[in-house]
Amino acid sequence: MYIGTTVTQFIIEEQRKLSNASGDFTSLLNDIVTACKVISNTVDQGALIGVLGSAGSENVQGETQKKLDLITNDVVIKSNEWAGHLAAMASEEMDDIYPIPEQFPKGKYLLVFDPLDGSSNIDVNISVGTIFSILRCPDGISNPTAEDFLQEGTKQVCAGFALYGPSTLMVLTTGNGVNGFTLDKNIGEFVLTYPEMKVPEDTNEFAINASNDRFWEEPVKRYVDECLAGDTGPRGRNFNMRWVASMVAEVYRILTRGGIFMYPKDTKDPSKAGKLRLMYEANPMSFIIEQAGGVSHTGRERIMDIKPTDLHQRVPVILGSKNEVDRLVSYHKDQ
Repeated sequence: MYIGTTVTQFIIEEQRKLSNASGDFTSLLNDIVTACKVISNTVDQGALIGVLGSAGSENVQGETQKKLDLITNDVVIKSNEWAGHLAAMASEEMDDIYPIPEQFPKGKYLLVFDPLDGSSNIDVNISVGTIFSILRCPDGISNPTAEDFLQEGTKQVCAGFALYGPSTLMVLTTGNGVNGFTLDKNIGEFVLTYPEMKVPEDTNEFAINASNDRFWEEPVKRYVDECLAGDTGPRGRNFNMRWVASMVAEVYRILTRGGIFMYPKDTKDPSKAGKLRLMYEANPMSFIIEQAGGVSHTGRERIMDIKPTDLHQRVPVILGSKNEVDRLVSYHKDQ
C-alpha cells in the first residue's frame, strides 16, 4: 500500500541534496520525531494514566509546572541523549543546560526545546505541542556552556513543532521552506500532507489576549481598535479575533489560512520585556513563519536578529501574514 512520503524519507531525500552530509543531522531529527510520537501517545492517554494536573513545582520562570511538563521534558532528553548527535540540550523546564552524560558520545549539535507548549490547556483538552530548535555547537567546544547556546535565530539549522490536537502534526523547516506531516497511527509514521506551506500575505484574522488591552502600548491599541471597528472603521473591512493561548495552535492556524499573532510588549509586568521565550518559542516559530513567507518582529526589531543574553530571555512577539505585521510595525515606527 502506498502511504506517501514519510518524514524519515523526506529528511533523507533532503540530506542527499547536500554533498557533504554525514547523516548525523538526519538521525538527530529522527530521534526528535520519535520523542514527539511518544509524547503524542502520552497526551492522548491523559487522565487514563493519571498524568493530568499540577506537579506541585515551578520552573525557572516561576510558573507552576504540570505533571506532563516534567514527563515530556524527560521524554525528549531520554530520546536524544544517547545517540551521539548532541553536545548538550536546553529546555524551558530546566534552569540550566543539560550536558550529555559522560557515558554517551557527543555530537556537533545543540537542541533547544519547549517540551509541552500550551500546557496550561492540557487539563481542558485544548491542543498543545512541542517546539524545538537545532543549533550548531561552536567549533572546538566539546563541553558547551549556556553561553554557547546564545546564538541569533538566523543561525538555526532547523526548527519545528509537533501539534497534539484532533490529529498529531509535525511542521519542519531546515531553511528550505516549510513542510507539514500528519501522524498516521495505523503505521506509526508521520506522512507528508502539507508540502511547501505558505502564509497568505493578507488576512482578516488576528489573535491576541484582549484581557490585557489596558496594558498595551499605543501602536497595538491602534491596530486592534482598527480591526474591531471593522467595515465602519479606517480599514473598511471586518476582522475575526482568535485566541487559543497555545502558540503551536495559533501558529499552525496562521500557516494554513493566514493571520497575525500578537503577544506584544506591555506594562503588565515592567520587569519583563515580553511574555514568550526567545530561545524556546520565538526563534523557532519565527524561523518557520519566515520560511513560509510571513514576518516575525517585536515591533522594534526582527526577532531572529536578536542576540540572546540569557537562556530564558523573554521578548515581545508579533508574527504572521506579511502585510498585517508590516502595518503594525509601521505603527510602532510612527509613535
